[in-house]
Amino acid sequence: MDEIHIKQLEVFAHHGVFPEENRLGQKFIVSADLRTDLRKAGLADDLQLSMDYGAVCGEIQEFLTRHTFQLLETAAEQLCTRLLQTLPLLRSIRLEIEKPWAPIGLPLKTASVSIERGWHTAYIALGSNMGDRKAYLDGAVEALRKDPSMRVEAVSDYLVTEPYGGVEQEDFLNAVLRVQTLLPPHELLDALHAIEQAANRERIIHWGPRTLDLDILFYDDLVYSDGVLNVPHPEIPKRTFVLQPMVQIAPFFVHPVYHRTMTELLEAIS
Repeated sequence: MDEIHIKQLEVFAHHGVFPEENRLGQKFIVSADLRTDLRKAGLADDLQLSMDYGAVCGEIQEFLTRHTFQLLETAAEQLCTRLLQTLPLLRSIRLEIEKPWAPIGLPLKTASVSIERGWHTAYIALGSNMGDRKAYLDGAVEALRKDPSMRVEAVSDYLVTEPYGGVEQEDFLNAVLRVQTLLPPHELLDALHAIEQAANRERIIHWGPRTLDLDILFYDDLVYSDGVLNVPHPEIPKRTFVLQPMVQIAPFFVHPVYHRTMTELLEAIS
């Protein structure tokens, strides 16, 4: 990934734990590595295909002077989020905010916070077999579209499928969507649970009927398990109702554990 570097931009702002810092203000120094694809801009010599670092500096200065935060950590987090949401070409950012006048009463050149944030690709499975199934799936998609930390890129067709897991119940309506998200995996899971709860989801019978079921299938190429979250979802290779919509929107996506495409996994169980 290509990068644009902004080094040691000086901003006078009002951040700090102590009241006098908020009142009097002080100097902060901001450096940022902006990751994007610069190939088209380089070939066309067109600023519209890149990011105007002058405008980015103005955005950083405006944000930090308009807001007041106690912690550098919060200032960095909120600024990263702002830039990622407002700069369409920005894929990820490494940001450092230095505080050279930190009031600690000891000789100090600078104190700083450095964080790295970016967009991640996740695939989400949707299912419903109670009430107005289509309305529940439509509502989940719309809730994700309205979330500023999400960018829904593709939604499969809705498929009618037989129940899975041996519990007698109505047929399901299933789908898969691809989303770009700023949320780390556990926060994404919490966001999906909140959408389920808004649809009156009840967890009474394992693999039982439900108004809405949202599962993280993949998160980038992450392989992770902690007892609460399992990524990739361990049942993917067994589930036609997951693989069919995955093949529709991402046929050549490679499973990071089995190293086979979605098309190959579907063919294996068909």
